[in-house]
Amino acid sequence: MNSILRTITTSLLPRTVSVTKVMDSSSNVTTSGSQRLLALAQHLRLYKPPPPFPEDVLEQSIEEESGGKVVSQLGFPESATMIQNPEKFSPKKAAVLICLFEGDDGDLRVILTKRSSKLSTHSGEVSLPGGKAEEGDKDDADTAKREAEEEIGLDPELVNVVTVLEPFLSKHLLRVVPVIGILHDKKAFKPVLNPAEVESVFDAPLEMFLKDENRSQEEREWMGEKYLIHFFDYIDIEQKNYLIWGLTAGILIRAASIVYKRPPAFVEQNPKFKVPQVVSKDSSMT
Repeated sequence: MNSILRTITTSLLPRTVSVTKVMDSSSNVTTSGSQRLLALAQHLRLYKPPPPFPEDVLEQSIEEESGGKVVSQLGFPESATMIQNPEKFSPKKAAVLICLFEGDDGDLRVILTKRSSKLSTHSGEVSLPGGKAEEGDKDDADTAKREAEEEIGLDPELVNVVTVLEPFLSKHLLRVVPVIGILHDKKAFKPVLNPAEVESVFDAPLEMFLKDENRSQEEREWMGEKYLIHFFDYIDIEQKNYLIWGLTAGILIRAASIVYKRPPAFVEQNPKFKVPQVVSKDSSMT
């Protein structure tokens, strides 16, 4: 499958050099391909996330995980957790950018990163660009775009944010808001990686997260609740293999379901975990 991004690694070039190779493709917004993106944007602007699942929880704050970056082995939509009085629930917030563009074959693709192998937590794992909210961020979209610029050099002006999905809660109760943005001018994106955080950047077809191909799963049980963790194997055009799983996979399954207006070809099996009343940096869904 063709891709506009060949895998880019920080081991090849310094931080200040743009290191992408872009495949031939028109960026004219009047083309039929871009018309599809415009129609997608109109569809996504109408999306309304479901309300949170009701259950009692006390007001607390929590510590962010992974240095404020959004990588977790476990994470579920907030509606799959038991929370009542959401106005009293005030965890640390983060946002990730689901940046979509149209590939040369006409398929929708999403930009992903592989975390630096030098990081102390979740090193070498695949994640969406994103991180914790900071003072000065106007909203979740601002957070996601700022983090994407810091990590991979994606100019915020190139991204047309069209919607946000319902928040996900990571295992340690970091509230992660997926922000969907569309990259119309893919030629203009020339990745510049932050080597302290990102080892490489690549893209994958969004629809793969609805298919039961190159997918495996693990069933786990927690406090009597069974749930599934999904793993997606992806090989890019340079034959490099990536494993996309955990929170990142869960977010992309949900995003693909909304974009393509159909459920995945497999069972998601999200549990109904109860959020603990006393929340600290060591807290987790039980």
